[in-house]
Amino acid sequence: MISTKGRYAIRVMIDLAEHDNGTFIPLRDIAERQVISKKYLEIIMKDMVAGGLVVGASGKGGGYRLCRKPEEYPIGEIIELMEGSLATVACLAYGAPECPRAGECRTLPLWAEYDKLTHDFFYGKKLSDFLNR
Repeated sequence: MISTKGRYAIRVMIDLAEHDNGTFIPLRDIAERQVISKKYLEIIMKDMVAGGLVVGASGKGGGYRLCRKPEEYPIGEIIELMEGSLATVACLAYGAPECPRAGECRTLPLWAEYDKLTHDFFYGKKLSDFLNR
């Protein structure tokens, strides 16, 4: 399940892309347009800055903006930054040690196929697909 944090992060990224004019966009403007608590957005934005999705600037003229073009942001990247791995089972998570039962696990192909579908779905959608341009 994708949490509120993950869903809001996608909404914020779409908002930043739609209102991009080369300057930083104040957090209060994003919060007002998206009807999301400014306090909650501060937590989300901190994670997105740390994850390299956006750049932030404080002070007069400060706010946030995208680091890349909208077509360069797969939705899966945003979700994984906010939620963690999209892997459906621990043994398929990136960097997981090989499961000692992998050779005899009858359900592993099921989970691997589901993982591929999930990954391909979210990484096949780009931020630019959701813009009203």
